[in-house]
Amino acid sequence: MPNQNLTMGYLYVFLTILFTVYGQIILKWRISDLNWSLNTTGGIGQMIVSYMKFLFDPLIFSGFVSAFIASVFWMLAMTKFELTYAYPFMSLSPALVFIVGIFVLGETFTIGKLLGLLIIMLGIIVTVKL
Repeated sequence: MPNQNLTMGYLYVFLTILFTVYGQIILKWRISDLNWSLNTTGGIGQMIVSYMKFLFDPLIFSGFVSAFIASVFWMLAMTKFELTYAYPFMSLSPALVFIVGIFVLGETFTIGKLLGLLIIMLGIIVTVKL
């Protein structure tokens, strides 16, 4: 049976990544969906109204809550692993954002992005295994 401390540590890291990726994707999707552009022609008052409109949008707010939850899970992960061991796993977030961005948000796929992610993954393996 695997060490329960390690299992919980990996779960905390996984949940940190999951909530981080959710927060980034939902913010990008919702802001793009709402066509967020700050109206600066109406002065500071109009700009504040625009900020409040987006800040209190339920889905955008869920992105902020998700970032907070990710931070809580990260703190829990730090109780199980050394920072230098756990932090490289956070590099999985850009890979997941890349995949979800392409398939859900319709963002562009380039070979350069793919090669960059492969290099990041290689770095994770080298950092964690060696």
